[in-house]
Amino acid sequence: MNPRERGLASAGDEGSPHVTRDIAAEAAVWIARLHGPDRSPQMERECREWQARSAAHRLAFERCTDTWEDVARVTLGEAFAATGAQRAQREQDMGHRRLPRWVLPLGLAACVSLGAVALVLWRDIGVYTTGVGEQRVVVLDDGSRLSLNTHSRVRVDMDSRRRTVEVDDGEALFEVAKDPLRPFVVRAAGSEVVAHGTVFSVRLMADRAETGRALDVTLIEGQVTVQAESGKAGELAPAAPVEMLPGDRIRLAKSPGPDAHAMQRVDRPRLEGVTAWKRNEAVFDDVVLGDAIAEMNRYDRTPVVLVGSPSLGLLRVSGTFRIGDTASFAHSVAHLHGLTLRERAGRWELSNPP
Repeated sequence: MNPRERGLASAGDEGSPHVTRDIAAEAAVWIARLHGPDRSPQMERECREWQARSAAHRLAFERCTDTWEDVARVTLGEAFAATGAQRAQREQDMGHRRLPRWVLPLGLAACVSLGAVALVLWRDIGVYTTGVGEQRVVVLDDGSRLSLNTHSRVRVDMDSRRRTVEVDDGEALFEVAKDPLRPFVVRAAGSEVVAHGTVFSVRLMADRAETGRALDVTLIEGQVTVQAESGKAGELAPAAPVEMLPGDRIRLAKSPGPDAHAMQRVDRPRLEGVTAWKRNEAVFDDVVLGDAIAEMNRYDRTPVVLVGSPSLGLLRVSGTFRIGDTASFAHSVAHLHGLTLRERAGRWELSNPP
C-alpha cells in the first residue's frame, strides 16, 4: 500500500487506540514472561485473552514485541552464561542453599530487556505521527478528537489535572471535549492555545520566505486564548495574549534580520479552505503559484518544481485540487498559464515554453 492509500485508510479510522503507560507496562511484563522458562499453553491463552480485551492492549503488545526484538540484545542464553559464576558465588554465600537454576539469569535478562522495552514504549506513549500523504484521526481518553494532516507529529499528555498536546510539526484539527476542571492546552513553538470546549486548527511548518517556521492558529468554533508559553522564551509567540473569535486566524512568523522577532497578523480566512484537507482537497483562491506548489507538495513524494525565471512563482492560481495528485495539479497549471511540463528525475518540472 502506498502512502496515499495508507493516508486514505487512516483518515477513516475513528477509533485509533490510545495506549496508556499502565497498558504499556502490562504488555512489557507479558513479553518478559513469554520469553522466560515458565512459558506454557495456559500462559499463552491468558496473554491472548489480555490482548482481546481492547485494541489498545493489542497495539501495546505488538509495539512491545517489536521493541523486544530491536533492543533486547541480551538473550536469555547469554544471561545464563554470564551469571554462572555469580550464581555459584551467591549459593556459597548463602550457605550452599541452592536456588532454581533460572532465577538469577532470568532476573538479569528480564531487568535488562524489560527495562529497555518499557523505556522505549513509555517514550512513545501518546506520540502520534503521520507520513507524507497520510491522515489520521485519534479519539483521546477525554473524548476529544485529534485529526492529523500529512507529515505531522504531536505528543499527548493527559492526567487528572491537565490536558496538554505538543505540536512538533505539521497540522492538526482539535475538537475539544468540554471539561471545566481541565483546560485543553496545545503548545507549539513557544505559543500555547488554551481552550475548554471548542474546535480549532494548529499548523506549524517551514515558512516559504525561509525565515524559519510559521505558526497558524484558526478558530472554527468556541473561543480560545493564544499566548506565550508560561516560563519559556517562545520562538513564535504573541507579545500579549490574544482572545480569538470564531473565524479568526492568527499567524506568527519570524521577522527577517539579526533582531528577528515574531511577527503577528490576525485575519479571517475562508474556513472551508482551511479545513479542505479533511475532504482530501486543497482550495486556492488567487494564490501565488509558489505557495500553491508548496502546499500540494506536502502530500506527494513526486514534487512539482519551477524551473527557470523566478517570476513563475508569482503567477496566480485558483481552484480546488485533490491532495496527493500533483500530476493533475501540474497539468492544470501548465494548461492555465501556457507552461511547459515534463516529468524528470522523480519530479514534475514547470517552465516557460522554449
